Amino acid sequence: MARKSGNRGAQAEVDFSYFGGAESLTEGKRSPRRTVVVSSTEKDDVRSYPGPPQDPTDFLWLMTEEPHRSRRMAIMKTHPEVTKLMGHEPLTKYVVLGVVSLQLYVAVQLRHSHPLSFWFLLLAYAVGGTANHNLFLAIHEITHNLAFKGVNANKALAVFANIPIGIPYSAAFKKYHIEHHKHLGEDGIDTDLPTHLELLCLNNVLGKTFFATFQIFFYALRPGFVRTQTPTQWHLINLVVQLVFDYVLVQTFGVRPFLYLLFSSFFAGSLHPCAGHFIAEHYVWDGLNQETYSYYGPLNILAYNVGYHNEHHDFPSVPWTRLPALRTLAPEFYDTIPSHPSWPMVIVNFIRDPEVGMFARVKRATRGSRLSGQVTPTGSGRD
Repeated sequence: MARKSGNRGAQAEVDFSYFGGAESLTEGKRSPRRTVVVSSTEKDDVRSYPGPPQDPTDFLWLMTEEPHRSRRMAIMKTHPEVTKLMGHEPLTKYVVLGVVSLQLYVAVQLRHSHPLSFWFLLLAYAVGGTANHNLFLAIHEITHNLAFKGVNANKALAVFANIPIGIPYSAAFKKYHIEHHKHLGEDGIDTDLPTHLELLCLNNVLGKTFFATFQIFFYALRPGFVRTQTPTQWHLINLVVQLVFDYVLVQTFGVRPFLYLLFSSFFAGSLHPCAGHFIAEHYVWDGLNQETYSYYGPLNILAYNVGYHNEHHDFPSVPWTRLPALRTLAPEFYDTIPSHPSWPMVIVNFIRDPEVGMFARVKRATRGSRLSGQVTPTGSGRD
């Protein structure tokens, strides 16, 4: 009690006329810095904050061009040998075959287990969630035509990789994702961006917890609300192959293997260590205006090196096996950019840190045209 009284006494002796109206010495204290920098610069000493906290009532609207095109040009000028890293990776198809086989084997083995039993749920989270997350990112890799030289071979492999996910999405993902690269941050085109409704409803600890838990549904459903696609023959092929597989699986082994696959997909996009990359990649942290962040930790082994995200956006034609080599080739460009030290902690900090939330995304007013069709700007550039 004496110590508490002493603290109150010390507080009372402070001359608050020097603190601009503050009522305590902790008022205005910021959260710990969340990102790290390998090599410090004059602009970023690794310890202090590069900028003030972002306004939590709106997104970070910028009029500057997205950074990847200019950095790509600078790297190609400085390191023209970077083109040797580009091109398809033959290993990808074998990894996909192995993970698909693993998931189907586990699913069939669980055909006599209750879906709510401890072992069923544990396997669905630890094995299935990790495997299906790997397949999400395999489809991401294949979307950039990095498994085969030919376009149709890549699309066919994406449909195959989609099978253990349980719900057809690979064909639709390709169009949305290519536009995410070409129109990064553009409101109304980049469907990776949260909507204004999400900002209004989920901008608190409870809302962020809900988003992090069910983010797989946001990424699956949001694109259809923001902008629809015109179906192609590959949408139909993806749909038919998936429905036929699901039907044969249920008819042959019962509904439980199918439920295992669905549970796996849910856990893969929920509170799973690998799912931290969804938030880590493009949410704004530490008062920075930086809209893409890399992660160089061990979970990249399970995720096609998608943590090398600045490298990927700079050179989407470099496959997953050569992204570390890209970073090594141009350390003066990548080691000076803030990155995340941990995917799991990204989820934790996203939920608990008031300096980051649904608002922490860079947005730009719509410009240009879509890959097919004319873009209609969304009013003033806001949701």
